Amino acid sequence: VQLQASGGGLVQPGGSLRLSCSASRSIFTINVMGWYRQAPGKQRELVGVISSVGSTNYADSVKGRFTVSRDNAKNTVYLQMNSLKPEDTAVYYCKAVVVESAVRIMDYWGKGTLVTVSS
Repeated sequence: VQLQASGGGLVQPGGSLRLSCSASRSIFTINVMGWYRQAPGKQRELVGVISSVGSTNYADSVKGRFTVSRDNAKNTVYLQMNSLKPEDTAVYYCKAVVVESAVRIMDYWGKGTLVTVSS
């Protein structure tokens, strides 16, 4: 699975941004898709994920502000980010998890897209 993330950029505190992640195959076949981020000097962390049946999970730091959604027809997952804070500044990565068998789970990562929240 190849993933292409886009939509990063510079935004002021309190602003909004939407990231997109396009997959190279039908996301019906992908068990979980979502977003992680890595700020300078920090480890990569979960932002939000969505399963193939639409259930979501978010980091506490973004709950109520960020929303993960999916468009199956476009093979695309989105991350809508509202009320952005300077601490949201990071490189955001798209991830896909495919359960290929009972003993084989594959992780796929896209290239990151930089989000900078600054006035």
